[in-house]
Amino acid sequence: MITVKLKRGAWEIEITSPEDRVQQAVESVLAGMASKEPALVEPQQAPEDQRRFETCRGLIVTMWREGWFSTPRALSEAHEEMSRRGFHYDRTAVSHTLADLVREGTLFREGSMRNYRYVQKFPPSTQGRGMAEAPV
Repeated sequence: MITVKLKRGAWEIEITSPEDRVQQAVESVLAGMASKEPALVEPQQAPEDQRRFETCRGLIVTMWREGWFSTPRALSEAHEEMSRRGFHYDRTAVSHTLADLVREGTLFREGSMRNYRYVQKFPPSTQGRGMAEAPV
């Protein structure tokens, strides 16, 4: 028995075959891989500006830094804006993240339960307070 390791793109294949059938096994595997060529294309890295949105919090903090919360916004508005940007987080996750940012002093919450509006407590450029210094 002979073992051959092949690597092509993101795929790594190990073939174990009798010595007299190695060539046939390798050719068969390569032919099969060729028919699946799109699957062999390595996934491209997301652009730098999209990789920072790996979390719901990352996107909300970016919205805060952009001044999106300079006017009071409802949970539904924040959720819709995130969806408009192509990020479909669970509404509960958005709510919890907004509440965390209120507790941390980055956002202020006004209104009553189920009708809160969130607004930035201070501009993102203010140094020495809240999220202006904290890493995402």
